[in-house]
Amino acid sequence: MADGGSEPKSSNTMWGGRFASGPDAIMEEINASIGFDKKLFAQDIAGSKAHAAMLAHQGIISAEDEVKIAHGLDTILSEIEGGTFEFSRRLEDIHMNVESRLATLIGPAAGRLHTARSRNDQVAVDFRLWVKAEMGKAERMLTGLIAAFLDRAEEHAATVMPGFTHLQTAQPVTFGHHCMAYVEMFGRDRSRLRDAIARLDESPLGAAALAGTPYPIDRHMTAAALGFREPTRNSIDTVSDRDFALEFLSIAAIAATHLSRLAEEIVIWSTPQFGFIRLSDAFSTGSSIMPQKKNPDAAELVRAKTGRINGSLIALLTVMKGLPLAYSKDMQEDKEQVFDAAENIELAIAAMTGMVRDMTINADRMKAAAGAGFSTATDLADWLVREVGLPFRDAHHVTGRAVAAAEAKGCDLAGLTLDDLKAIHGAIDARVYDVLTVEASVASRTSFGGTSPAGVRNQIAWWRERL
Repeated sequence: MADGGSEPKSSNTMWGGRFASGPDAIMEEINASIGFDKKLFAQDIAGSKAHAAMLAHQGIISAEDEVKIAHGLDTILSEIEGGTFEFSRRLEDIHMNVESRLATLIGPAAGRLHTARSRNDQVAVDFRLWVKAEMGKAERMLTGLIAAFLDRAEEHAATVMPGFTHLQTAQPVTFGHHCMAYVEMFGRDRSRLRDAIARLDESPLGAAALAGTPYPIDRHMTAAALGFREPTRNSIDTVSDRDFALEFLSIAAIAATHLSRLAEEIVIWSTPQFGFIRLSDAFSTGSSIMPQKKNPDAAELVRAKTGRINGSLIALLTVMKGLPLAYSKDMQEDKEQVFDAAENIELAIAAMTGMVRDMTINADRMKAAAGAGFSTATDLADWLVREVGLPFRDAHHVTGRAVAAAEAKGCDLAGLTLDDLKAIHGAIDARVYDVLTVEASVASRTSFGGTSPAGVRNQIAWWRERL
């Protein structure tokens, strides 16, 4: 039949089995956010209590209604925390779920709570409060990771290991100095979080839908009550801004990149070929088929989290890139990305902090590797400049010949005899052997920020003062 109107709507394959009731079911599915934004319940209730208190203070609602509203909101908070609150997809989001329950609890007074605000500024304040709290949590966790590195750096300020460029042995460094490189990285992440918190520390409450409100509200009062420094200054920007979420995702992506680089080193260092460290069973797993295997799964999973967090950043950037001012429903897609990234960056930081504190350092293996690959070649070149007076480019050439000679003899530079070295350049004398050991090499690197044990201890002390 040409007219399909007589067929039951549920048989229309356009909607499919999941959406048997037709377009209404599809709209509910795409529109509802309660499945994820219920995570904002505490922030939503705090914002509503601050708003109600301000409305009463300004004479916009009665003191009696404010008392009822506050009591009802406290009851709802207890119900949600106790697991007895029933969330409804039909009510779309956390705001309407709370408001509906409030109406059941206290009657008509609940309807006065939404005076002088919109869900647009309501969600903006909820989300800012949540992101601000998560930034603070991440900052504290990074502080813990830095502290773990400082402890290991102090313990191994003089432990010699090879320094690498291109993953090839370059020059000897200390493991303490290597640890302090990560302190600097995570210190920058911590600083970025603090900067971002300062930027987002403005309250959106009172911006309403996009134009402000004709009611005589006091936005400074609600900002102070919610712990913000001050209210935002433009109502249009307020409800359309998600920079604070993008900044958090950006910081998380950079921090995850740092964690991933560290995870990669842990994976490499724990191989039998390197053997620099050993992870405990707490951060390793075995193989289902090879009984000798001990896999650094925790590090590998930290490394993998980076892709997930980067994806969240790109997703939200893409959502926001073409939106006209002010609010658009597209922005509902912001929260799942931020929630997921926050959970995973915090898990990765916690796992890495545990691995740094837990891993066993094989100092002997590190020292043996530090002397391989002619790692003191630069020290020989520097000695030729300092003691013989050669231009560095000439010294570089002489050192290259010495490396070739050692390679031919199957020894390191310190294994060349004085006659071998004199044959390369007659001005070389026995004092050269003082700089050809890895210990002498690292001890000589006394420039500010260098790898000498004394310099590393100075770096540690500087950071401990600021932690």
